[in-house]
Amino acid sequence: MNDNDTKKIGDEFVEEDESSTNENENGLKGLFDLVLPPGIPMKIITEVQEKFNLEILTRTCTLQTIDKEKDNLLVLRGELDSVNKAHDYIYEKLSAKYKYKR
Repeated sequence: MNDNDTKKIGDEFVEEDESSTNENENGLKGLFDLVLPPGIPMKIITEVQEKFNLEILTRTCTLQTIDKEKDNLLVLRGELDSVNKAHDYIYEKLSAKYKYKR
């Protein structure tokens, strides 16, 4: 990415190298990822996976705290409608448990 290129939200997490391939080349067209923050109970993750037929994967990304460190985050992968429903379901479950307000 050059300095003159248009930057989008999330570009700071993209690592550029020759080994990265286009999603269309990997057969991932039409699939979306829901990145789960650390601390989501595993019980909820497995419920969502079974209920919405999603795949649990890990994604490596670089987190910037004091130093840049690589970390693995859990990801739920599936079709857009399923991923959106899973997001809402997780939010509802956590809202009921921790009394979130919008």
